[in-house]
Amino acid sequence: MFSRLGAPEILLVVVILVFGAKRLPDMARSLGQSMRILKTETRAMRAREDETTADPPPARTDSADDVSPENAALGRHQTSTPTPFRDTVEPR
Repeated sequence: MFSRLGAPEILLVVVILVFGAKRLPDMARSLGQSMRILKTETRAMRAREDETTADPPPARTDSADDVSPENAALGRHQTSTPTPFRDTVEPR
């Protein structure tokens, strides 16, 4: 008679005995809510990760001679990015 009972059926019987039949719907409802919250938070984390790993804007290629009219009137000049530091010591 009990030879056809598998692990899921035995687990269900134990859960009913421990928690009672009245509490099972509440437990299932809270488990469903928890799973829904986990799913939405996971999607939000992935969306934030995609936003941060998006392609950075292209580097500016302004030369030192480029001056916009409004900056020229104010005496501001656009400068290019500085060159990387180079070692000034000669190798021996």
